[in-house]
Amino acid sequence: MRSPEKGIAVKDPTAVERANLLNMAKLSIKGLIESALSFGRTLDSDYPPLQQFFVVMEHCLKHGLKVRKSFLSYNKTIWGPLELVEKLYPEAEEIAASVRDLPGLKTPLGRARAWLRLALMQKKMADYLRCLIIQRDLLSEFYEYHALMMEEEGAVIVGLLVGLNVIDANLCVKGEDLDSQVGVIDFSVYLKSDDDIGGKERDVQIAAILDQKNYVEELNRQLNSTVSSLHARVDSLEKSNTKLIEELAIAKNNIIKLQEENHQLRSENTLILMKTQHHLEATKVDVEAELQTYKHSRQGLDEMYSEARRQLREESQLRQDMENELVVQVSMKHEIELAMKLLEKDIHEKQDTLIGLRQQLDEVKAINMEMYQKLQVSEDAMKEKSEIISRLEDKTNQINAAMKQLEQRLQQAEKAQMEAEAEDEKLKQEYVNKSESLQKEFSQKEKQLLQLETDLKIEKEWRQTLEDDLQKEKETVSHLRIETQEIINLKKEFLKLQEKNKQLKRICEDQEAALQELASKLSESKLKIEDIKEANKALQGQVWLKDKEATHCKICEKEFSLSKRKHHCRNCGEIFCNACSDNELPLPSSPRPVRVCDSCHAMLIQRCSSNVP
Repeated sequence: MRSPEKGIAVKDPTAVERANLLNMAKLSIKGLIESALSFGRTLDSDYPPLQQFFVVMEHCLKHGLKVRKSFLSYNKTIWGPLELVEKLYPEAEEIAASVRDLPGLKTPLGRARAWLRLALMQKKMADYLRCLIIQRDLLSEFYEYHALMMEEEGAVIVGLLVGLNVIDANLCVKGEDLDSQVGVIDFSVYLKSDDDIGGKERDVQIAAILDQKNYVEELNRQLNSTVSSLHARVDSLEKSNTKLIEELAIAKNNIIKLQEENHQLRSENTLILMKTQHHLEATKVDVEAELQTYKHSRQGLDEMYSEARRQLREESQLRQDMENELVVQVSMKHEIELAMKLLEKDIHEKQDTLIGLRQQLDEVKAINMEMYQKLQVSEDAMKEKSEIISRLEDKTNQINAAMKQLEQRLQQAEKAQMEAEAEDEKLKQEYVNKSESLQKEFSQKEKQLLQLETDLKIEKEWRQTLEDDLQKEKETVSHLRIETQEIINLKKEFLKLQEKNKQLKRICEDQEAALQELASKLSESKLKIEDIKEANKALQGQVWLKDKEATHCKICEKEFSLSKRKHHCRNCGEIFCNACSDNELPLPSSPRPVRVCDSCHAMLIQRCSSNVP
């Protein structure tokens, strides 16, 4: 293996593959364009240079393609990246849909070959592949980083494919078996001969023709775009023109209607002028006749006017007097109604307060009953708890006595044990020879000792249980003491509520007494108001005499004269002379004193003394 220090560069095999494929693509595209131009008509699927071009394109697209794992085997096809074109270029959706709908295609490779043929027929293969090359991040899912489509060679091939737009191809994809074709490049087609070397002039002509065709096609595209924009403008102008024509027709119809209405109004105006002229002439004649009659009747009318004026003054005087009397009666009636309303309002308010106080009294009574029941329950609980406390105290006394007894028995047992041990030692020392008898006695003593120990354990356990019971009883006693304290607090609250209840009862009794006084006063005022109403009804039934009809005084029965002038009673309406009564009373409704007869004067004085309004 050579070292890199000697300057000999080792070429990358993938770069060599890319260069070879690029050169083959150049040769195939150039040969296809030259042969198609020399052929001079539409190409079909059996044309050999076209078949070689599809084989070269298939090799270029397969270079650096990633192997994808499927369910049954490994899959390596170019249909995946070509299927991605429809998402990037919306016009490619039609090709992809037609390729999927072809009935004879079963493999992805066959669908890719059909897609390339349809793209060539549409003259958009370069556009589709250019959109695919731009999206390098999407292509990295299908190709390796060193693939032809991921490098600059792919962009060069896309640029070369633009020249294929000069070729017109009509390929039948439906009946052709694209799944089982073998893609082998025929290099003999691209080898140069002596005849090809001498045809430089023909190449120059072909290049000029191709340039002219590309220019014409580009110009045609621009013209098509301008034509489409002009068509859109023409459509918009036609629509606006139709709208303007409709608006013009509507405006013409409105103008015709307005002209007809103008003619009608002018004719009506002329008719009205004629009628008014005739009416003016007739009114002039009538006015002249009425003027003559007016001159004749003016003298009689002046006399009648003077007499009517005198009567009007009299009637106006009478009317003024009647209006004054009516105002007095209306003011008295309003005052009586206002007093009635105020009295009724006070009665309703007092009744509402009485009802509210009764409800409060019922609530207080209910609260007192509840508190009394709670007090009874708490007293019963106190009695039960005091009994329990006395029992617990007895029980604790018994437990203490038993504890003392147990302690005495324990002391006696310990003393007995000590005595037994002392005796045992003495017996051991004194009676060593009598071991058998002593052993028997010792065994008996041991048994007694074990029994005493068991008794002592039992006594200890019993003492522990008694201590636990004593602790529990102490806790219950503390709880009972807390409950007794709560009961004492409840008693205090109950006493406070009783005091409040007594105060509320006193207030309620005071208010009931006040309400009774108000009710008695209201009953008296109602009776007085009824008397006043009856008097007003009696007075309303009477009819006042007119001044012309009254000729004699109602009291002295003498004829009225200049010395005996007429006077009306403002209360009963009777007419009397000034000599019979000169009683005058001040009323709140009138600014000056009012003259009344003797009987009405006595009645009004009595009412005023009894404080009746």
